[in-house]
Amino acid sequence: MSKKLKAYSQGEPLSPWREKIHEVIFEADTFAGKLFDAFLIFAIIVSVVVVMLESVVSIKTAYGIWLDNLEWFFTILFLIEYILRLISVRKPLLYATSFFGIVDIISILPSFIGLFFAGAETLLVVRVLRVLRIFRIFKLGEYLGEANMLIEALKGSRKKIAVFLYTVFIFVVIFGSTMYLVEGDENGFTSIPRSIYWAIVTLTTVGYGDIVPQTHFGQVIASAVMIMGYAIIAVPTGIYSAELANVYRKKVTNNACMNCGEEGHDSDAVHCKFCGYKL
Repeated sequence: MSKKLKAYSQGEPLSPWREKIHEVIFEADTFAGKLFDAFLIFAIIVSVVVVMLESVVSIKTAYGIWLDNLEWFFTILFLIEYILRLISVRKPLLYATSFFGIVDIISILPSFIGLFFAGAETLLVVRVLRVLRIFRIFKLGEYLGEANMLIEALKGSRKKIAVFLYTVFIFVVIFGSTMYLVEGDENGFTSIPRSIYWAIVTLTTVGYGDIVPQTHFGQVIASAVMIMGYAIIAVPTGIYSAELANVYRKKVTNNACMNCGEEGHDSDAVHCKFCGYKL
């Protein structure tokens, strides 16, 4: 192995100009970093508002050209930002496949893909692509100080929540099937899937009222499902709150890894917990 390749494999630092870009884009505790974050937050919010305004016919008719020009301005701006992010980390693929990296590319691609669709028969496809730009709002999560803690708590509680959702799924299947047998077609419970839909709506305390049990036994079951719904709602909240408390007890920093761009490391961490690169 050559010295250059060996140095790279061991974590050779970025060149000075790439380190500077990394500091501005990823480090929020510097003046340049704070200024960059403030500008980007403003740009994200304005770009999302532009996309929303484009869906209003009267505004689109009156200011369509201005809105289109603004949209392309933000698209180019976010494209430059995305390229700079890839340049400022040692392994661009790690950032490109991360959550925020995927959000970045989703917020950019629709505008360019839309150029290849023309004609009335493809207007619906173009509309879907344009609405995808609303995903830019997720970019804001990267600039919220507590976002990493919330995401970390969600990751830590995902197994417990998965078990909880599996249990809820069992309940709605049982209650839905029972109501299908008790109420039958004449009362709107025409199939087991439709009865399961009723069980989900009732258990979550939404209660659309489009399907209502008519028999006394069915109403007793419905009452039990409603009461159970109030008890079940508190379960995922408690699981997530407990995990969030554990995360808050850990001291984390907002410093980003120069290798993959991920944040949320413990204050005493020596290596990135996502890619293993030395911090």
